[in-house]
Amino acid sequence: MEEKKVKKIDVDIEKDALEGVYSNFFWVMHSPSEFLLDFGRFLPGFPKPKVYTRVVMTPHHFKRFFMLIRENLEKYESQYGEIKLEGESHKDKPGFL
Repeated sequence: MEEKKVKKIDVDIEKDALEGVYSNFFWVMHSPSEFLLDFGRFLPGFPKPKVYTRVVMTPHHFKRFFMLIRENLEKYESQYGEIKLEGESHKDKPGFL
């Protein structure tokens, strides 16, 4: 059985990006050629969420991203337990509960 070689990538991260951006709202849209992911915050007392980051990906990269997210969610839940989602179906609301 062959072992997979792990390719290491040297990544530069801008200083401003190190802190990250908190998001409790997300929206995913797509066209035939790309996926758009908006990340923002919905705050009490404000009528609508504000988008702080938009990520645009090709369908190929989006599928790889989705697979990686799913794999990491499974690892997280196997270590810390299942994440319980309360409320209505995700199809009824945008990316927040």
